[in-house]
Amino acid sequence: MIEPVISKDQLVQYLAAGCKPRTDWRIGTEHEKIAFNLDDLRPLPYEGRCSIRAMLEGLTCFGWTPVRENDLPIALTKGRASITLEPGGQFELSGETLETLHDTCREVHEHLAQVKEVAAKIGAGFLGIGFNPKWRREDVNWMPKGRYGIMRAYMPTKGDLGIDMMIRTCTIQVNLDFESETDMVEKFRLGLALQPLVTAMFANSPFVEGKPSGYLSYRSFVWTDTDPDRCGILPFVFEDGFGFEGWVDYMLDVPMYFVHRNGRYIDASGQSFRDFMAGRLPALPGEIPTMGDWTDHLTTVFPEVRLKRYLEMRGADGGPWRSICALPAFWVGLLYDTQAQAAVAALVSDWTTQDHVHLRAEVPRHALQTEFRGRPLIDIAREVVAISRAGLARRKRLDSAGIDEVHHLDTLEEILERGMTPAEIKLANNEGRWKGDVDSVYREYAY
Repeated sequence: MIEPVISKDQLVQYLAAGCKPRTDWRIGTEHEKIAFNLDDLRPLPYEGRCSIRAMLEGLTCFGWTPVRENDLPIALTKGRASITLEPGGQFELSGETLETLHDTCREVHEHLAQVKEVAAKIGAGFLGIGFNPKWRREDVNWMPKGRYGIMRAYMPTKGDLGIDMMIRTCTIQVNLDFESETDMVEKFRLGLALQPLVTAMFANSPFVEGKPSGYLSYRSFVWTDTDPDRCGILPFVFEDGFGFEGWVDYMLDVPMYFVHRNGRYIDASGQSFRDFMAGRLPALPGEIPTMGDWTDHLTTVFPEVRLKRYLEMRGADGGPWRSICALPAFWVGLLYDTQAQAAVAALVSDWTTQDHVHLRAEVPRHALQTEFRGRPLIDIAREVVAISRAGLARRKRLDSAGIDEVHHLDTLEEILERGMTPAEIKLANNEGRWKGDVDSVYREYAY
């Protein structure tokens, strides 16, 4: 029998069950990418010879199993990994939980090789970038997933850019474990404080509809006008007494999107999970939620750090293969080594709410050149990356050739050495040899 959820304590205990001893800590990496037709660069439709469905069906030859909704394939699974679709057909790998960064990079390489093999057969390409550089909202095709129809209707009631978030953005994300509630809280706070540095280093979305947008990470800017109920810098996380219960209280105050029943999504947008627990949800009068309803609800908030039974670090633009490995390397070096975590905690210990607000507002436009406490953010980024490098060195996780994980940070160190983000390089190319032709992004930066 499925246990009904009737008390807040059940929800708190669900989160607390995520605590793990260090020996069981793992790394989970997720990344999204834009699928396009090689002939005309248009976003792929769901159906057709060159389509998202053709990609999903083609990948089954590598052992992936389809997940269906209304008898249509809308995802794939293999082991604990999955390939899912964002609303505009952005293709996402949610990887296995793995022990080392070497394992993560092997997984990414294998996935992209499989994607490229299937894409070549149908005439498709894939681009790692933070925001669709060319196409308008009306040019992007919606995927046939029921929850997206509900969100599509609700988003414009909360912000002007929610639809863009759904169908035109791409990100890289890493999921990390914690040892205790105290450890979770410190990691959560450090994650929120440092996300602007990540956004800055990974800034890779300077174009909107074929032209420079004025932002280096337009993807990051989009989140500032998506939905104030479920986005933002979460100042309550920095308050005394924050813990699992504090996150539960926050989630109970976030309006719902939907309830999933018998293979279909029921519109509960704007309704209260507290009412659901009391049997008073207008969408399902008299019903009580299950833990599955709670885990669904946990996926409907979008801050730059999100708590489930692990922590999701969500601040980076989509990018090339090396960036997909560099993001988990950055965070693992900082948060899976005691000395590194203590060092970075000391670095940010006196940052104020106003500091967090300033960084969140300025970094999408200025990235590493954002002025912060009298110096450019790039200076602090160099310090933090050095702390991460030392943390990775102390981990001493070697691959089959005896090489440790430190080299996975090389791409970030190159960005910091040249002082130019991926977005700024693209803008310079656009002003120079591309002569304003943003189609060059697809030709030069596709996987």
